[in-house]
Amino acid sequence: MDTTQYLDVFIDESREHLEVLSNQLLALEKHPQEKEIVEEIFRAAHTLKGMSATMGYHDLSDLTHRLENVLDGIRSDKITVDASLIDVLFNALDHLESIIEDIERGGSGNRDITETVARLERIEKGEKIEDEKEQPTEELSMVLDEFEQSILNEAKERGFANYEITVQLRKDCLLKGARVFMVFDILEKHGEVIKSTPSVTDLEEENFDNVFSVIFVSTHAKEELETVIKQVAEIEHVAVRPFTITVNEKQKQSDKLKAEQAALSDQQGTDSHEPARTKNRMGKTIRVNIERLDALMNLFEELVIDRSRLEQIAHDLNHQELQETVEHMSRVSSDLQNIILTMRMVPIEQVFNRFPRMIRQLARELNKQVEIDIIGADTELDRTVIDEIGDPLIHLVRNAMDHGIETPEERRQKGKPEQGTIVLQAYHSGNHVFIQISDDGAGINRDKVLAKAIENGVINEEEGKTLTDKQIYELIMASGFSTADRVSDISGRGVGLDVVKNTIESLGGRITVDAKPDHGSTFLIQLPLTLSIMSVLLVKLNDETYAIPLSSIMETVVVHRDNILHAHHKKVIDFRGNVVPLVFLNDIFQTGGICKTNDDYFSIVVVRKGEQMTGLVVDSFIGQQEVVLKSLGNYLTNVFAILGATILGDGQVVLIIDSNAFVK
Repeated sequence: MDTTQYLDVFIDESREHLEVLSNQLLALEKHPQEKEIVEEIFRAAHTLKGMSATMGYHDLSDLTHRLENVLDGIRSDKITVDASLIDVLFNALDHLESIIEDIERGGSGNRDITETVARLERIEKGEKIEDEKEQPTEELSMVLDEFEQSILNEAKERGFANYEITVQLRKDCLLKGARVFMVFDILEKHGEVIKSTPSVTDLEEENFDNVFSVIFVSTHAKEELETVIKQVAEIEHVAVRPFTITVNEKQKQSDKLKAEQAALSDQQGTDSHEPARTKNRMGKTIRVNIERLDALMNLFEELVIDRSRLEQIAHDLNHQELQETVEHMSRVSSDLQNIILTMRMVPIEQVFNRFPRMIRQLARELNKQVEIDIIGADTELDRTVIDEIGDPLIHLVRNAMDHGIETPEERRQKGKPEQGTIVLQAYHSGNHVFIQISDDGAGINRDKVLAKAIENGVINEEEGKTLTDKQIYELIMASGFSTADRVSDISGRGVGLDVVKNTIESLGGRITVDAKPDHGSTFLIQLPLTLSIMSVLLVKLNDETYAIPLSSIMETVVVHRDNILHAHHKKVIDFRGNVVPLVFLNDIFQTGGICKTNDDYFSIVVVRKGEQMTGLVVDSFIGQQEVVLKSLGNYLTNVFAILGATILGDGQVVLIIDSNAFVK
């Protein structure tokens, strides 16, 4: 039976079941007595088994069948859930994910699962499984052509050493392509790469599992090569072996090349009758250079400005047919705008989903009990920002695990629950996305940070006396700064935090630190949305028009003068039981004169940043409109509380207010 037409559906549904397995296995470890969790895992494994058997992927169906047997034993109380069992189940899940990835790339779905199946069988029989450190998973086949063989033979004659280097990345490695690039950069400084498996293209596009191999020519010793490669972060294992081509191996490679050529000829001969599986996959997605999307966005920005101008002209002329045409064009362009804006946006859960398993593994290594709470995983960010933010978040989470959360004994002595909590939260506010990493651990030792900063020459003693606690905490992000008493391979507070800060600032964002001794630390990252088209509320300040992004506005209210209160020498209002401070924009932007009022009433725009609110006092509300955000240029980069400017339909230039600047 030809199943290629069902392949896309199979892969999509398989990924859904794998996500259920991953989430429920984490839940099972926390609640091993909950039979409903076991039933959920069993249903996902059973469905995946049936689907894979129907599609003809036998390794996938065999492995899920073994999983079913173990889960059935858990369900009937014949098998006890413990950490070693969860490790084996996660190892099986890794194999399942690798098989699905191979199938998605057009592979056969075959994989060596012998060891994992054997361990599952031992568990099924009631045997105890001890913790075992996993070694490199697989040997990658390396086929050389005649030219590559001649290079290796010539290198050997000239006194060079030929190596086969196998690198295994950590399972929780977020940016595999970046790590591969760093390894290749090191190798090119110590010799020449002859061939890689998978290909360089697949490695760049991250179309591989966590293992890759290269044939390498160098004059350096293998021990030295192992050492320099291991300096790259998130590498699990490195194996450097001498590479030689024997007569039998040459014959095998020749036969394999001939077989591949014959298979290619057969495929070309059958393409007109039965399309290959990879062709079906190519029809689903198209890779588009991000620069083309930028160009498309710039063109659409001009279209939005012209649309506003047409709407203004149609309103002034009061021509019915023209108004109807402009309204239709507005609806079509709005749909087009939504498509263009969402093309670059992806949910941050792609990054967040890596952390539960990573924290579980780190907690075991550090002998700590830690729970992670993820909030706002559906918050969307530009794809380029998602690609860059992964490594900084990983470092901050590792930092919280290593230096923030205490051991169970220390937490008991402080009167805390033995299990610590790390909260990872993302949310939109105005034209920014905020990512907050907080923990309920030991916090930051203010005096120790200050003393270390003075010792390292970051600041002098006089400057130290004038700094606030928050400014002192942020000194830990100075280059090379560290308060750690010992070096840790998990993280180093300060060692790497300067890189985190530089990465975030390169994205146009900023990071702040706050802490409370024995209550925990909070790192808040503010990142700009790269969206250049936004919905705003137009307001009047004296005779000038300003725009406030709708995404940060909670509500607009009109308040009588008698309801304006005073607290801490500031004017505030009581907004739904919350004390909200007021900011008079006429005073901030010096628009001339005092704030205008009508019959002693104030027009207030209540804006929010996270859980904090502020009321922006304006003269009047004009209305909602979609505008194009334009930069103020290179000469006006640090204007307080201004995001940029826009051009209205009548040609008027309007400044867009950054409401986050007023929320303290």
